[in-house]
Amino acid sequence: MRPLLMAALLVALPGVAQAQRDLCPDRPGLSSPACTVDPGSVMVEVALADWERGSDADTWLFGDTLVRLGLDASSEVAVGWTPFGHVRERGAGGGRADRVGDVTLEYKRNLRNPDGHGFAIAVEPIVTLPVGRAPVGAGTWSAGLMVPMTYDLSDALQFELMPEIDAAADEDGAGRHLAYGSVIGLEYDVSDAWELVGEVQWRRDDDPVEPSRQAVAGLAVAWQPSDEVQFDVGSVFGLTGGAPAARFYCGVARHF
Repeated sequence: MRPLLMAALLVALPGVAQAQRDLCPDRPGLSSPACTVDPGSVMVEVALADWERGSDADTWLFGDTLVRLGLDASSEVAVGWTPFGHVRERGAGGGRADRVGDVTLEYKRNLRNPDGHGFAIAVEPIVTLPVGRAPVGAGTWSAGLMVPMTYDLSDALQFELMPEIDAAADEDGAGRHLAYGSVIGLEYDVSDAWELVGEVQWRRDDDPVEPSRQAVAGLAVAWQPSDEVQFDVGSVFGLTGGAPAARFYCGVARHF
């Protein structure tokens, strides 16, 4: 019930600042937007529920939260945290674990069109701090760099591309390794309130314990009942053997 209560509070609370730009949430989807939050404004984004079916375990995340603060016309900082996760291993003797997740620190600097219109590009370094414990937390720090890009193909259709490179945490939490990949997709504004997002992501992960090459496809729907609020639902399906079979999620974003 806590994620639902959080969503109700986010929607009910009055905004402390009026949006000067179009709403620029980080969710839904597999990539990060190139736009940034208005200077002095705050965006709170909460994943009410997120379920993923892996090769040998099911993972539930509840209340996964990202808080973004606009610093100036072209930059923002963000803090993310997963307050609760549940992992259940399948098969004989499979165990269960309830854990809190790690904390992420992000900085985004837009290099062109911070409102996200036209051709927009940004650089976004991210650091993960090992606050949680395995299997929800990584057990050690990690870092990465994303370069989100978007381009308006028309008034209703936007192309997105986001390459990423990471010093990812090892599966056993003993160190870090190279991982890299990219997201490519399209966003289509069905109307002023409804948006469809279709994406494909590929990723190579050189984990010394369990290396993988993965490809997934995602489809999400977002609804904005006002200029300050967005609700979303999304799905992701594995395209290769090493990828998670399926993932479903829903969430809310609120601009203040």
